[in-house]
Amino acid sequence: MSADTQVIVYTTDPCSFCARAKGLLSTRGIEYAEINLSKDPSGRMELVQRTGMMSFPQILVGGRLVGGFKELLAAEQDGRLDELLAEAA
Repeated sequence: MSADTQVIVYTTDPCSFCARAKGLLSTRGIEYAEINLSKDPSGRMELVQRTGMMSFPQILVGGRLVGGFKELLAAEQDGRLDELLAEAA
């Protein structure tokens, strides 16, 4: 993951919402780093402590929690995703 990566997608396997979130980002041409926590229980606990969420995916833009797939989709549809990306750049 490079230092200029602004979008991080925390995933697990299997996860249809994770695939949908990554697909939405890819379709928009938004680069992201994926961190798969399928086999990392301590990583999962750290993420829960950081975000307060136990579900996947968890999407962060510029270090700010957007939420899961539904929240990402809503942010994309109402233009907030572009605003978050601009702030993070």
